[in-house]
Amino acid sequence: MAKHGKRYLALLEKVEKGKEYPLDEAIKKVKELASAKFDETVELAVLLGVDPRKADQMVRGSAVLPRGLGKSVRVAVITRGEEEKEALEAGADYVGYQDLMEKIKNGWLEFDALVATPEVMPELAKLGKILGPRGLMPSPKTGTVTKEVGRVVRELKMGRVEFKVDKTGNVHVPVGKVSFPEEALKENILAFFQELINAKPKTMKGTYIKQAYLTTTMGPSIKLDLNSIYSQLERA
Repeated sequence: MAKHGKRYLALLEKVEKGKEYPLDEAIKKVKELASAKFDETVELAVLLGVDPRKADQMVRGSAVLPRGLGKSVRVAVITRGEEEKEALEAGADYVGYQDLMEKIKNGWLEFDALVATPEVMPELAKLGKILGPRGLMPSPKTGTVTKEVGRVVRELKMGRVEFKVDKTGNVHVPVGKVSFPEEALKENILAFFQELINAKPKTMKGTYIKQAYLTTTMGPSIKLDLNSIYSQLERA
């Protein structure tokens, strides 16, 4: 069992055990509990009722957070031809083809997201052992293999997050910073949940979203009342 310090235990006492907090109340609470000397990241952890071992129940996708993530996202694009100019105009930090792949092969990974056009994927796939374990390999399922590089780069710069269910059935994503206004965090959280619902496998039966928790980098988790989220999504 993990041991926690006095600061964490004191914060934990402020969370009502067993309570499912409505979204607005949970956001207020998570901001109140932030006690670190830096601007903590607010994170969501969602337990799904899928079986990740089955290929037809793999949940994966992306969500554009309308209020961003509160940090600069470095985007690299591997392409050639007309899309190079499009990527640069959209704000990509690095654009190239063989030169970028050679740098990655030699250990360069100074970017947070990688976008590629379909025709370069056969070559880029050779770097799967480097990019895959770090979650940086472009994929059609997350929209990072695309001919619309300009749109995708702008979305990533704005605050697009990719999500994928892990082997325990959980999905983890950042949704902003503690310094964000409550309304900004709320917009981001609802935008993510809408995309998560859209990603529900067609073969999935039973309860899709079983539990969800909101937390900060250094704080305790707060269980969310899922009905409060569904009702707000219906009103949106």
